[in-house]
Amino acid sequence: MYHILVVDDEARIRSIVRKYAEFEGHTVTEAGDGMEAVSLCRRESFDIIILDIMMPELDGFSACREIRKSSATPIIMLSARGEEYDKINGFELGIDDYVVKPFSPRELMLRVEAVMKRVRRPAADSGEPNQIIELDGGGLKVDLTARIVYVDGARVEMSPKEYDLFFYLLRNRNVALTRERLITEVWGYDFYGDARTLDTHIKLLRKTLGRYSEYIVTLRGVGYRFEEKK
Repeated sequence: MYHILVVDDEARIRSIVRKYAEFEGHTVTEAGDGMEAVSLCRRESFDIIILDIMMPELDGFSACREIRKSSATPIIMLSARGEEYDKINGFELGIDDYVVKPFSPRELMLRVEAVMKRVRRPAADSGEPNQIIELDGGGLKVDLTARIVYVDGARVEMSPKEYDLFFYLLRNRNVALTRERLITEVWGYDFYGDARTLDTHIKLLRKTLGRYSEYIVTLRGVGYRFEEKK
């Protein structure tokens, strides 16, 4: 079971999440604002953080930014707003999922489980040589084993799910991938999020790849294809 940090300035929301989490056998620690959350994360470790955006003292985005300076703990962000800008901002900061209020506590617990399954996947066998892909004369260099990406010689950072999506596209170069297949293979059968999450991550990935974003081709009404240039 997991030790969950629930961060929300509404005591009612914290109480509801605690009730369902403890019913599932998890341990819960509560924080009423972003400052308290950052302080707690500096003193102890958590398996996953459920973090509201709109809070006094320090908002969720700022708290996430501070937490990410020293911790890779999975974060599910809560918000009363479902705007794409907020979702993109959250994913760029390295969150793992985004839930819009009002939400189903049961669904939230399913999302917690889905995120934890993804982050706890077994690591690849380190005895194998690193699998490296170079495109465009080495301008885009990817070490699949070490999860390292270089764009024109500069190392770029991605969120965990951006890496997963990018590497799946790379491994299936020149193959038309439906949205359903990408969601199933990258997020898993137990994905409970909004299907638009895929499009948001594609947008983030293209931004990270810069001039190499043209490799990711949108197949209208179907999905996407990583198209290797001849």
